[in-house]
Amino acid sequence: MLHNEALSTGSLRHSALLLAGVALPLALAPPEPARADAAPTEAVDTQVRYRSASVDGIEIAYREAGRADAPTILLLHGFPTSSHMFRNLIPALADRYRVIAPDYPGFGQSGAPERSQFKYTFDNFAKLVDGLTEKLGVSRYALYVMDYGAPVGFRLAVEHPDRVTALVVQNGNAYTEGLQKFWEPIQKYWASGSQTDREAIRWLTSLKATKWQYTHGVPDASLVSPDTWTHDQTLLDRPGNQEIQLDLFYDYRSNLPLYPGWQAYFRKHKPATLVIWGQNDEIFVAAGAAPYKRDLPHAEMHLLDAGHFALETHGPEIARLIRDFLGRKVAMEKPEK
Repeated sequence: MLHNEALSTGSLRHSALLLAGVALPLALAPPEPARADAAPTEAVDTQVRYRSASVDGIEIAYREAGRADAPTILLLHGFPTSSHMFRNLIPALADRYRVIAPDYPGFGQSGAPERSQFKYTFDNFAKLVDGLTEKLGVSRYALYVMDYGAPVGFRLAVEHPDRVTALVVQNGNAYTEGLQKFWEPIQKYWASGSQTDREAIRWLTSLKATKWQYTHGVPDASLVSPDTWTHDQTLLDRPGNQEIQLDLFYDYRSNLPLYPGWQAYFRKHKPATLVIWGQNDEIFVAAGAAPYKRDLPHAEMHLLDAGHFALETHGPEIARLIRDFLGRKVAMEKPEK
């Protein structure tokens, strides 16, 4: 009733101002049409839940928010972080989507089985994330892939192309152009497999390297919370975790032979794709972004003045880009029952 009275009062005032030749104040202007990225009018619980599920005997931790019946976004993190990298993005999307962000084994809050009991490979990570989605009853999802998330997510996409509603690629590599100087000592380790070359890259698990990943190429370092590298390093420093990470550096070589297959998937299935790239990244350089347009001519591309972890400095902008993109591409799609 009060709402209707307010509307009537506003309409009378509007008419009086027009008759008097007074410019209409912005507050009284007719509402704009609803935007694709506008928040729903109904109240939606965007609180993040911290859950876990046993998949093939390994406890997989994941963050989740949003309605269970909403279109799903699967967020796949990079090294050396975890779902923690999505701590701000999840609530920024959860009013419209079901958002799920798992931790791989050895990362975040997931289990970290002994290396003698579990092989730390990207194949196994993809199988476990796949198992988690099936356990949660998620049969359709948009993929946000970053860093290590790209080889995990693209394996899922090739295995289940019918499940992928869209791709959001943020500094996630699928082309050899994206691997440059940073990778040379790692590629040397790939070639030899020697303990000497393994030790030569152990510094990548140090605090200095972790902080560098967050701050290098960042125009305004005050935007990056010290909690980021502090949180990640605490987990990297757990007993045995460095060896897990070095195993994964070695296994990254398994991704390169898959690049042609991933590119063929792009060409054949033409998933709606948003590429967001921190162009100052020296790990996955900006040259790795442009080739997506070769295989996905309609991909939308945004190069940001950011480093590797672009979410830390450009989180609000990235959230807006994703909301607009998915609002046009998948927001109206009904999730399968």
